[in-house]
Order: sequence, then structure tokens, then C-alpha cells
Amino acid sequence: MHNFTLHTPTKIIFGKGQIAQLGNEIPKDAKVLLIYGGGSIKYNGVLAQVYAALKDFSVKEFGGIEPNPAYEILIGAVEYIHHHEIDYLLAIGGGSVIDGTKFIATAVNYPHENLWEILSTNGDHITSALPFSCVLTLPATGSETNNISVISRRETNDKQHFTSPFIFPKIAILDPEVTFSLPEHQIANGIVDAFIHTLEQYLTYPVNAKVQDRYAEGLLMTLLEEGSRALKEPENYDVRANIMWAATQALNGILGAGVPQDWATHMLAHQLTAFHGLDHAQTLAIILPNLLQEKRRAKQDKLLQYAQRVWGFTEGSEEEQVNQAIHATRQFFENLGVKTHLSDYQLDGRSIPAMIKKLEQQGLVALGEHQDITLDVSKRIYEASI
Repeated sequence: MHNFTLHTPTKIIFGKGQIAQLGNEIPKDAKVLLIYGGGSIKYNGVLAQVYAALKDFSVKEFGGIEPNPAYEILIGAVEYIHHHEIDYLLAIGGGSVIDGTKFIATAVNYPHENLWEILSTNGDHITSALPFSCVLTLPATGSETNNISVISRRETNDKQHFTSPFIFPKIAILDPEVTFSLPEHQIANGIVDAFIHTLEQYLTYPVNAKVQDRYAEGLLMTLLEEGSRALKEPENYDVRANIMWAATQALNGILGAGVPQDWATHMLAHQLTAFHGLDHAQTLAIILPNLLQEKRRAKQDKLLQYAQRVWGFTEGSEEEQVNQAIHATRQFFENLGVKTHLSDYQLDGRSIPAMIKKLEQQGLVALGEHQDITLDVSKRIYEASI
């Protein structure tokens, strides 16, 4: 196991009716800005619960944060905060809203004029951020308890991430009941997100990190067991609770502590979103199976472990077991309704040269746990994904 430092300061309040706790957690004199997406929280009762909890607070709203939050929209929120002297942010939504809020929180007092620099320098110059908390409505990305934010910029077809110790949410409210009304495709996307987040930290190479391995395998098996039930039984509280908690655990820092991590699937997938607007989970599901085939030799030991422990494939040669595991992974995504080829989205690969050029511009020329996924390898993975 590698050396590591783990700091997870977010206070998690989990369970039914816990939105009511917000009033006890946010400073009483705070001027709060509610940040949310398309407005579904106005109709499913979540916004009403938030206002009831914050009835004694000064509260304003900024809506319209889209999936794959757009830099151009977020800049408007920064201006709004300056104008209204806001000093506390509350994100209400899924990973996109929370990621966008992280950017907004850092941009308000960023020391340089070029705010995109926050992304292009991976947050290196961040010295502070507005305090913020979140009410999670879509379990998927784990953004509710980590210090990672992914932002898109439409005008340049960019999608990049940044990290900072200043962007951990103060409080994360997780109530599985608020997910009952989510559309089926959003639940499916969230399951795929969490599954692949786990694999990015697990399917690398062994370092005798038994706790992390078993923890990852437990999350993967939970998602496999509960995934189809979450779609068939939308108001099964226990199923939704397990999905929500698994998605949070998949990217809160614990799984990746002391182990090598990959994240090449994410870097390649981000280009598909930037160029074609596909959902994050859709792009991950397209890239991952082909990346595993491309790098199966380098990942052989962990792929075999994955095949045997998670999928129960123990018959046949090691090669056959790995083949079965990769196929079963793809089929799991397909069974959830998340397609796994570019052609499923009427894409023929003509954008591959432009995506490779964008990878080069962003310095993403040596990806993966061994830094051996070059631009040529990335091109092969894209082409195999058609």
C-alpha cells in the first residue's frame, strides 16, 4: 500500500427528512444563495423543504445550472453574488450543480482576472472560497463530499477539472426519498457513474491494499445487486439509500487512498461531452470497455481479481475470465439503458482527430496509472468505441 494523506471534512447528514437540519447547520447571519438546475426542485417538494428549514434566513436564488455545468452560466452567478453581497452558498441538485457551486465559490474572490485559469491550472492559485453546503438530489458523482469540480466551456469545447482543499462542502444532506421522482435515465446514469468511479481506483495493479480492494468490490457488488431494482422499484427506500450511499463512497477519497488510480476513461470521456454534449455516464460507458480491452495486459492481475471476486467467473482460462468480465461490464451498462457505442448516439468518429488535438492542448498525452496511454493509444480507444 502506498503512503497517503486522507482528509474528508464534510459533515454528512443522511436519511429521511434531514433537509430540516439545514437551519441548525448554516450560520444564522448568513446571506444564502440557493443554486440549482432546471427547476425540478420546485415541483418535487425539495425547494419547499429547504425554504422551511431556512425560514429565518436571508435567501436568494440562482437557477439554470445545466448538466456539465457551463462556465458561461457560472460567471453570471459570480456577478450576482458580488451585486447582492452573498456570503454562503447552498447547492441543491446533483454533481453538476455541486461542481458548479464549487467553481462559483472559488471564483468570487479569485486573485486573478482570468477565471478559467482556475481550471487550466488545476486550482493552483486558489487561496479561499465562499463557504457552501449541498442538498444532494441525484446520487452519481460523489461531488457532495469531495474536493473535485468538473466544468465545461462551450466556446472552446473544453471540459476540465480542478481540485482544491477549499472546495469541500461544509455540510451534505443526503435524503434518499428525494430521488424517488427522478427519471429512470438519471438513476441509471448515476449507477454507471458510481460503478466506473470505483473501477478507476480499483482496476489498476496490485499494491496489497486489501482493505481498499474489498471496499471497492463491496461497492461494485452493491451497485450490481441494487441497480436493476432501483429502476424497477423507484420508491424502495432501502434500495435508493444503498445506491445513494454507494455513489458517495465511490468518490469521497477513501477508495483511492494508498492505491494507484487510473482516470484515463474520464479524461477521454470528457472530450465526448465537450464535443457532443453527451451525458457524463454515457461517455464513460462508451470508453471504459474499450480502454479495458486496450490495456488488459497491464491490468491483467486486477482484471482477473475483478472477474473472480465481483462477477464470480472462475471457470476457463484467465484470458476467458477477463473476457467474460469486460463483456459483463458492458452488458450491465446496456441493461440499465446506457448505450456503449458512439454509433448508438449517431456518432461516426469524425470528431476523433479534433478530440485528440484537444487532449494534446490540455497536456493529456500520458494517461493512466502507468502514464502509458499516449495520444496514439487514445486514438485507438476512440476508434474502438465507434
